[in-house]
Amino acid sequence: MARAQGARALMALAFETTYGAAPVGGFTRIPFASTSLGAEQPLQTSELLGYGRDPQAPIKDAVTADGDVVIPIDAEAFGFWLKAAFGTPTTTGTEAPYTHEFRSGNWALSSFSVETGIPEVPRYAMYSGCMVDSLNWQMARSGLLTATASVVAQGEEIASSTSTGTPASIALKRFGHFNGSITRNGANIGNVVSADLTYTNNLDRIETIRADGKIDGADPSIAALNGNVVVRFADQTLVTQAINGEACELEFSYTLPTGETLTLTAHAVYLPRPRIEISGPQGVQATFDWQAASDLAVGRMCTVTLTNDREDY
Repeated sequence: MARAQGARALMALAFETTYGAAPVGGFTRIPFASTSLGAEQPLQTSELLGYGRDPQAPIKDAVTADGDVVIPIDAEAFGFWLKAAFGTPTTTGTEAPYTHEFRSGNWALSSFSVETGIPEVPRYAMYSGCMVDSLNWQMARSGLLTATASVVAQGEEIASSTSTGTPASIALKRFGHFNGSITRNGANIGNVVSADLTYTNNLDRIETIRADGKIDGADPSIAALNGNVVVRFADQTLVTQAINGEACELEFSYTLPTGETLTLTAHAVYLPRPRIEISGPQGVQATFDWQAASDLAVGRMCTVTLTNDREDY
């Protein structure tokens, strides 16, 4: 009997027409680094008395299906996760390259189904009614560039063979930290050590009473976009903005030599007044835990633009 190994694990994704109903086709093979997506059902310990010191059999509790998926930020597959987090994009272009614009604030988010496969066992788990609760990634000077998608699913179905047919493949073109840049109001920010950004849908799980133990849905609530920027303290520009309570536009972008681009623009970013600490003879750093809000002129909080050779999502 073969033992399961992560190196042979598979993942495929397809968007649903009806929430919770896994599509019969249209799946795409999705690259991923790790996943904790799964269903669990805890046991409730018996509270009954009168049967001696040994407890009675426990009772099954509600089923919870959720988890994180760590994914590479690439020029094509990442668009599926952006669609799940922000909604269907507006795509322009009559031929490649195409520009896909994802906007925050959509009330209607696309649900999707994900199948994870462990072929050695075999075990194929289909998670339907999936919604992205949050999408997070970090910018740094070096290392592998990945994002973490926190997923809420309706339920899990286990099978001994795949239900995805033959998924479409994707030519992987990864962005790297070396391809990244950060601008403030259109000008480069100097002395940035690292940055972190998180977009959250704040999903509200509809936990009704059902015979199958599944949730009825997950509705998006007030969205949030926040993070931090760590800079070597060299001037008072950001501190002055924080003291004055002004907003700025921050743009986080990546560009590949082959022309593919990914840009997240936070249109109205507010900075807190940071504590400037001198901890020793080394350079002084300041951390700004920023928050984004809706920009009245643009009409939304943020825009994500992905340029690649894919015609639509």
